[in-house]
Amino acid sequence: MKRRRLRIYRKRRKKKKVILILACLLLLGIVAAERIGYIDLEQLLSDKQKDIPYQKVSVTAEDNAEKYYYQQLPAEQRQVYQEILEGVRNHTEEIYVHDADADETNQIFQKLMKDQPDIFWCDGTATATTHKGTESYTVLKPKYFYTIEESQTMQAEITQAAEKWLADLDSNADDYHKILYVYEKIVDEVDYDENAPDNQNIYSVFVNQKSVCAGYSKATQYLLERLGVFCTYVTGKTTDGGSHAWNLVKCNDDYYYVDTTWGDPVFQQEEGEDTSQNADQNTDQNSDQDAEASGNKTNISYDYMCCDDTQLFQTHILEKDTQMPECSKMDCNYYVINGMYYTQYDAEQALGAMNQTIWSKKSATTFKFSDNAVYQQAHDDIFQKELAKAAQNLADYYGLSQVKYQYIDDPRLHKIVIFWQYS
Repeated sequence: MKRRRLRIYRKRRKKKKVILILACLLLLGIVAAERIGYIDLEQLLSDKQKDIPYQKVSVTAEDNAEKYYYQQLPAEQRQVYQEILEGVRNHTEEIYVHDADADETNQIFQKLMKDQPDIFWCDGTATATTHKGTESYTVLKPKYFYTIEESQTMQAEITQAAEKWLADLDSNADDYHKILYVYEKIVDEVDYDENAPDNQNIYSVFVNQKSVCAGYSKATQYLLERLGVFCTYVTGKTTDGGSHAWNLVKCNDDYYYVDTTWGDPVFQQEEGEDTSQNADQNTDQNSDQDAEASGNKTNISYDYMCCDDTQLFQTHILEKDTQMPECSKMDCNYYVINGMYYTQYDAEQALGAMNQTIWSKKSATTFKFSDNAVYQQAHDDIFQKELAKAAQNLADYYGLSQVKYQYIDDPRLHKIVIFWQYS
């Protein structure tokens, strides 16, 4: 009987031991499972961050405070703008941005290119791909025309040329004279050439000195921004249907349009806008054609040197959905400031203007009229009466036996320009 109780006792101890071991194993299993789960979650979070290498940004909002298109964007799109800008400046091949819409990303890129005239190593051409998921994003792949090293060399050339061009500007110049200086400088230094290389960026202007409207307008923006004058890039079409670019500026706290390209007489000649004619008084029509040549750089047009909406939209059409501030003043227009703008016609005043030019031995008399009605009234009287009187005064004053002059008659721009010959 004793042995039986002993055996029974031992069996009970073994059972308790097995139960205890199983309990310990279960407890360790739960702890292990919880620990493994924690490690897996941490690893997933880490992988998620590595999967989307968003473009890091060093530029600040203040850096773009005067950028027109940047300021039109909502806050979330400004972040995308800054990411793209940082990537493009670094020639990043794939720019990861916080945007779940490829079309929107591309539109932001186009606006950025209008704001940043110094970016010449790409023109806004890119592919944008949106990746959908728990966190959607877009990858922008811009097309770069030059490597970082090439771009740095070209930028040095641009900077050197820009500094040289601005060297003669009066340090005390106000906004108007800064705009005028840049307008005339670009017209003087650059030739309009549709076949010019790099003609969509500023390198064509500052280094090759041959460009088209995109180059002219971006160079105007680039120089005026260097001078602290607000200027942005505007795109659209001409009323003839061709694509075109020009600028919006701020002068004395008011907005005006500037079109440097259309100030260049070489452009006017290439586009078929040359409306000049030669005339002789008291001589036959076979005499020497030595009047000031059309297309000569001295024959700069100032119709778009700070003009208002009324003047601009006779010949320009804004790109669809483009929002621009109202330009309602002509106070800073070149012709207004120089006393060549007429809101009504007076024959005596017109003759006086021509006589004053002749006595001062200046090259031209310009009449810019506010609208078509005033222009038509002036046109008939000037060409039928007053011009002949002024020509006779020129002959008498300088002792000439014959008088030659050339004139531009432009109904579209309501303008008459008479170029005088003094020998």
